[in-house]
Amino acid sequence: MTIDADRLRHDLQTLAGFGATPEGGVSRPSFSPADRDARRWVAGRCEQAGLAYREDAAGNVFIRVEAQQPIDDRTVWTGSHLDSVPNGGPLDGALGVMASLEVVRALKESAAPLRRAVEAVAFTDEEGAYLGFLGSRAAIDGLGAGQLDAVRGRDGDRLVEAMAAAGYPPSALPDARVDPARIAAYVELHIEQGAVLEQLGRTIGLVTHIVGVGRGSVVFEGRADHAGTTPMHLRRDAMRGAAALLTELPALPAAVGAPDAVVTCGRIDVDPGADNIVPERVHLHLDIRDRDRGTIEAIEAELRARAARHAHDHGLRATYHRSSLTDPVPLHPRLQRYVAQAAESAGLAYHVMPSGAGHDAQVVAAAVPTGMLFVPSAGGRSHSPQERTRFEDIAAGTRVLYDVVRRLATDEHPPSSPAPS
Repeated sequence: MTIDADRLRHDLQTLAGFGATPEGGVSRPSFSPADRDARRWVAGRCEQAGLAYREDAAGNVFIRVEAQQPIDDRTVWTGSHLDSVPNGGPLDGALGVMASLEVVRALKESAAPLRRAVEAVAFTDEEGAYLGFLGSRAAIDGLGAGQLDAVRGRDGDRLVEAMAAAGYPPSALPDARVDPARIAAYVELHIEQGAVLEQLGRTIGLVTHIVGVGRGSVVFEGRADHAGTTPMHLRRDAMRGAAALLTELPALPAAVGAPDAVVTCGRIDVDPGADNIVPERVHLHLDIRDRDRGTIEAIEAELRARAARHAHDHGLRATYHRSSLTDPVPLHPRLQRYVAQAAESAGLAYHVMPSGAGHDAQVVAAAVPTGMLFVPSAGGRSHSPQERTRFEDIAAGTRVLYDVVRRLATDEHPPSSPAPS
């Protein structure tokens, strides 16, 4: 026996209704009314299936099927997150949770001779409406209530108040931590959120790494002057330096010998910010991603050098400020082999690739053997109402996930340590 594709389709369609937007998207941040409604519905689906449902102090959801022939007390985890970005799509995170629910349900129905319990997990606030990876960090790293006191959400509300209102007292948050030694492995199914698989005609993405992310900013400073009375050749226009640097962003990865790296400027702040004033200060907010930390650091160095040159050319001052650097995370080679073997057994073409987006898997992978697989995103669209994946691909990815999880739950000797760095 394997998964019930019709049941999975129904679950995905139903879940998309919680937080549905007029544009056809989904807005379901953690601790919101839509999130609470979705959890109640999931709990009901588990009750119908005879599966144990529980939530921890961080709001993480666990759906469990017990081992029939227990060999140790470790549990196999599979999952993702229920929350969405504002007006996002119906599959980011949700697919991984519904597929994991279906896997656990199918394992129970098959009466598979499981040697370890399996839990489908839905982590809280992966998307960062308050604190990105809140649930997975609380479960793996441990978080104290005091760490949340200053955290506010996108709308300015306090995280601790939102948690308490949703029934999760922040004082209990340390209870959410799980001893990683009790987790045999974690596997996450996700949409690709890019167009690589679709362009290659592959059904499965075999994820080797989750890329590192460097965030920082370049600030150009000049002088504010009247836009009508200051001749062009006398201006110290901060926007000129910023514009010159922006045009060079596409060339930066190749310049440091890493053409697969990506650099993005998604936000620009201009001061004073008036049509009739020469800009005195321009702040470029940058996102740098690659599977190698050294590449991210090399791009930062290149940004500094080029910003300094453009500042000199336009009579400005330029500075680079790093705000964060999250290390790349390798995924476990043995779980990669399991995904490849399951795809091959099903006759599915797969592509070996990194993940350019962040996932709860990167938090879990620091302490637990972790694997990840993708299914294609139509047109590469994600984080928007246009987010779609062919259901045939969803069903295929869920079958691969089922095979991998079943193998992990029946292996006498599953992976015993995280992937080497």
